[in-house]
Amino acid sequence: MVQRARSAVVFTGAGISTECGIPDFRSPGGFWTRYKPIDYSEFLASEDTRLEAWRRFLMIRETIARAEPGPSHRALARLMDMGHVTSVITQNIDGLHEASGIAADRIIEIHGNGTYAKCLSCGLRHEIDWVSEVIGETGRAPACTGCGGIVKSATISFGQAMPEQEMADAKAATLNADLFISIGSSLQVFPAAGLPVLAKQNRTPLVILNREATGLDGLADLVINAESGPVLAAVTARLDRL
Repeated sequence: MVQRARSAVVFTGAGISTECGIPDFRSPGGFWTRYKPIDYSEFLASEDTRLEAWRRFLMIRETIARAEPGPSHRALARLMDMGHVTSVITQNIDGLHEASGIAADRIIEIHGNGTYAKCLSCGLRHEIDWVSEVIGETGRAPACTGCGGIVKSATISFGQAMPEQEMADAKAATLNADLFISIGSSLQVFPAAGLPVLAKQNRTPLVILNREATGLDGLADLVINAESGPVLAAVTARLDRL
């Protein structure tokens, strides 16, 4: 299926990064089962809540900052170089697809990016190290150095609207795909999980590669329950031999 594809779209979830040492924060025992998620409206309403949200984010960021692209990331970069994959749509915020060598304009981050922060008012970018320094020095949540607005990690929080442009780009890529491959996602978080459904509605072949069963397995043309790294490495190795 990959060999025939010329405009495949790959949709990735947390499972692609667990092999890099980044845990699945939503799984049993994960971060969000130990901490009640902070809603976006609560983040906006209270500086104390913003400080707590930043404290939690910096805990997660320590893990993300140590991670490097794994076998799955490298295999996808190779498939893109081969001309089989045109876009990667990701739910992940770790920036590892870009770190693997995939061009930023080929990556659609529908849940944002956790490697930097930005002002919610003027959009000015702020570095996470700067945020950590401000909190350490003042004990307060950071304010924008440009306009004084609220600074937040460039991720999509619980209760926050999905980014319109990225979702539009993801839908357009899905509709233009000749193969849709979902990797490492439980396909339970909507509206992101609606993209494989959209692919099938467009009569695009659907492959689901995940360690456990998903709720959309019945729609798929092929389901593989396995670790993504070895499977994708085998795919690229086979294509290299052809």
